[in-house]
Amino acid sequence: MYNLLTNLPVIEASSFVASPTAGLYLAQFGAEVIRVDQIGGGPDFRRWPVTAENNSLYWENLNRAKKSLALDLTRPEGRELLQALVRATGQFVTNFPAGGFLAHDTLAEDRPDLITVRVMGWADGTPALDYTVNNSVGFPMLTGAGPEPVNHVLPAWDLLTGAYAAFALLAAIQRRGATGEGGEIRLPLSDIAIGSVANMGGIAEMLYTGENRPRLGNAVYGLFGRDFTTRDGQRTMIVVVTPRQWANLIAALNLGEAVAAVEAARDVSFAKDDGLRFTHRDALYPLFERAIASRDHADLATAFDAGGIVHSPYRTMLDAANDPALVANNPIFGAADNPSGFAYPAAGAFATVPQMDRQPPRPAPRNGQHSEEVLAERLSLSSGEIARLIDAGIVGVG
Repeated sequence: MYNLLTNLPVIEASSFVASPTAGLYLAQFGAEVIRVDQIGGGPDFRRWPVTAENNSLYWENLNRAKKSLALDLTRPEGRELLQALVRATGQFVTNFPAGGFLAHDTLAEDRPDLITVRVMGWADGTPALDYTVNNSVGFPMLTGAGPEPVNHVLPAWDLLTGAYAAFALLAAIQRRGATGEGGEIRLPLSDIAIGSVANMGGIAEMLYTGENRPRLGNAVYGLFGRDFTTRDGQRTMIVVVTPRQWANLIAALNLGEAVAAVEAARDVSFAKDDGLRFTHRDALYPLFERAIASRDHADLATAFDAGGIVHSPYRTMLDAANDPALVANNPIFGAADNPSGFAYPAAGAFATVPQMDRQPPRPAPRNGQHSEEVLAERLSLSSGEIARLIDAGIVGVG
């Protein structure tokens, strides 16, 4: 946690990954993020992974450092309270549909400088999920050896959209400070995905070649990078991105003469050209397979580290969770009083600001934990009015 966004209130009405991620990142940098949910929790409130008591570890971690207001959004009075809260605050992050009671134009009628950041599926409002968008832009047909498509489990477009949404909100606030104007920013997952493909040269590549990229298994396209197995059975990934790393890799494996012979036979030099190493991988891979298979992993790791060669053994996520360097001794993690009651290292801000003291991560709220506080402070409702709303089932407390 860092207090870089102190005094920035943000209302978040969202579920699943992308929109809550935007609120999480803002909260980790000190914004007052008020998450508004249906009483009892939204559609992702029990999403797996869950504890034996059915508490969602997913929800608990995507919503750290936020406040929670619980409303009955199926009733007009509950919806009106959310609308009033958005107008009173001026910053709104959501993945609710662009139309309906949370349409930006409706909310901005009494707050023209309102900023709304809206996460969507497709630009036309059609729903989509990370995994279906990923299929649409073609990555499962690039992953693995083929011919079958390979889905990945990381919701990359959700996470990237969440980060982009936090950035977009701050950009809009900067513009409002200069012009006084608000507005809505719409972020379809499909546009984030296809735009990212284009930024990495993928669209240009497809149109230039007129064909799909070959399936490469675990090899890295355009570089010398692949998984290899050591003598003691450890599978490890090795990637070379600089001439120095290439020279040091050859030296560490005593492959100078063998690589030089390939260069002479094919009239090429691999010293400075990533593309040539990739193009001639048919001749290079067998040399490296044999050399690596003759050495134990610990021996190779020592030599690779000394040469600045990028490598990593394949591990399970359980291995990673128990790695002191990644988790226990990593300052981004700390202790928090988690609503689930399960004690584990909680992630705070990923960034490190050397000039500031890092604050410990904060817990996620219970559903409705801050309802009374938010309604009193943000809408100036009296204790009697708040009590009436609670008694009427319009407002929930936790």
